[in-house]
Amino acid sequence: MKPILFLGAKSDIAKTTAELYAKKGYNLYLAGRQVNTELIDFSRKLTEKYGCNVELFELDILAFETHQNFFESLPHKPEGVLCFIGYLGDQKESELDFKESRKIIDTNFTGIISLLNIFANYFEDKKGGFIVAVSSIAGDRGRKSNYTYGSAKAALSTYLSGLRNRLSESNVAILTIKPGYVKTKMTDNMNLPSLLTVSPKYVSKRIYDLQQRKTEEGYVPGYWYLIMAFIKTIPETIFKRLRL
Repeated sequence: MKPILFLGAKSDIAKTTAELYAKKGYNLYLAGRQVNTELIDFSRKLTEKYGCNVELFELDILAFETHQNFFESLPHKPEGVLCFIGYLGDQKESELDFKESRKIIDTNFTGIISLLNIFANYFEDKKGGFIVAVSSIAGDRGRKSNYTYGSAKAALSTYLSGLRNRLSESNVAILTIKPGYVKTKMTDNMNLPSLLTVSPKYVSKRIYDLQQRKTEEGYVPGYWYLIMAFIKTIPETIFKRLRL
């Protein structure tokens, strides 16, 4: 079986998803900014527990010029790619320092499409494969608390929609995942509403199920589809007065 490639493999959701795929019998490529002790120990755990093959790779999503070499370095090209790369950043800092804005946008959008374009072209040529990318409900409407991050996620969702349209006749499945509140390292310092917050394992199960069914877009949990549909109907004259 060809391996599945995980981008941003050290994230909490990536780890729980990788373990689920390993449990289902897949071999894995795990790519992170650094192949450190955390990633090595995790890969060893998967191999010992599930008997799968796991290979580790370093990837800097902001080093656009290295992405083609990264692709070519893979000993066997993957059956599919799952992208968990993300950077919440600091909204206030991004308003004052464009370097922070640039980092948020390049991490959540520009760097991702630089790399996914390469895999999309490969899958198109071989007439098969899949791409899963984690976007966010933050991209469905701009809020003053995180609109730099949200705008990057909105751009990613639009890119994936266009890519899906382009590759629809090439047997390439594109899945956009839009999580709501998830308890992860990235959200540790946020006061999340407990009734609307789910675990990384919950998200992983949803990702696996949707990918296996070749679904095109999934809110996680599913009730966020209705919540965001309502939020998008609120007129700007009212929405701008809300503390969101």
